[in-house]
Amino acid sequence: MVQTSQILTWLKSSSEIYAEQKKYLTELDTAIGDADHGNNMNRGFSKVSAQLDSLADKDIGTILKTVAMTLISSIGGASGPLYGTFFLNASKTAEGKTELSVNDMQELLKEGVAGVKMRGKAEPEDKTMIDAFDPALKAYATAAENDETIQKCLEAAASAAEKGAEDTIPMIAKKGRASYMGERSKGHKDPGATSAAMLMRALSDAAAGQE
Repeated sequence: MVQTSQILTWLKSSSEIYAEQKKYLTELDTAIGDADHGNNMNRGFSKVSAQLDSLADKDIGTILKTVAMTLISSIGGASGPLYGTFFLNASKTAEGKTELSVNDMQELLKEGVAGVKMRGKAEPEDKTMIDAFDPALKAYATAAENDETIQKCLEAAASAAEKGAEDTIPMIAKKGRASYMGERSKGHKDPGATSAAMLMRALSDAAAGQE
């Protein structure tokens, strides 16, 4: 099981990671995007972090919905609506819950990613955050089918997301600002896939921190 406290740890850790990696994400986005992804993720998640103490007694669904609204209102560009939709869709699967089973977490991630796909009209190999999220979902599902613990399922998902982000380097972007570059987008790691992989790693680490 993953408890409410671990969800809060995940969100706090994500905020810290995006603060630390702000320059790196912006450098990635400078190459093929608007040069604002790192600043946007840092700004949005710092606002999320500031609310976490007030959410400590709330259920997981309420926490994730609050995160969604905060990101949508504070992150510019495409990232706000996309990450906001991820958390909003995920929140619907966790209404009233204070702990998540292997199946609960799988449903949460599945619905979150489905929301991103719908909102961004992106598919695998379009060189977007879906290229991190999609392999993460598949790796989680495989681990779950093998009756692994939620911690091991999330570790598999995080590792797959990180590989997925690396795999965007040779791709040609088909969505967003990067798509305007055509062939010139090859050779660059996608910033959205990179920040998605960071989010998955933070979730895995938070889950591993408390059995």
